[in-house]
Amino acid sequence: MIYLFLANGFEEIEALATVDVLRRAGLELVTVGVGGKRITGAHKIEVTADREEKDVSLNGLDMVILPGGPGTPNLEGSKVVCETVRYCADHKKYIAAICAAPSVLGHMGLLKEHAACCFPGYETELNAKTVSMDPVCVSGKIITARGAGVAVEFALAIVGELLGSEKSKSLRKSMQCI
Repeated sequence: MIYLFLANGFEEIEALATVDVLRRAGLELVTVGVGGKRITGAHKIEVTADREEKDVSLNGLDMVILPGGPGTPNLEGSKVVCETVRYCADHKKYIAAICAAPSVLGHMGLLKEHAACCFPGYETELNAKTVSMDPVCVSGKIITARGAGVAVEFALAIVGELLGSEKSKSLRKSMQCI
């Protein structure tokens, strides 16, 4: 199971494109609302999460995903989000973050041995071994991306890591991402 956390101020494209692509790939993805089920994105799009953070269980968790946007501090301020990220790190599960959200991983000290990328201006928050200028960066079990414009690439990279490059290529072709 994969959790994708939504906090007020999340970047809609980063979250929803990722949810769409991963569900198209057949992955079990659950959206989790920080502070409730109804969450409002950065551009005033309201989304109903599958569950609230109080209902998070780490049993069977394979990955956590953090979309960025101006709501990133709301993610970092959630004890449940941080505990879930730490659980994934400690149990060698996948962690993915896009835009400003890789800064959460940096503040937790999780990028010290990894390459990572982020939205321009957050590089010093990464505390990464290497700051990548690539649109999407995969380093071990950590996947990061620069922002909304690469959200589909980010999601396809996740699919490639979890289900293999052939599945990612097939999905890319069926979605007309040429």
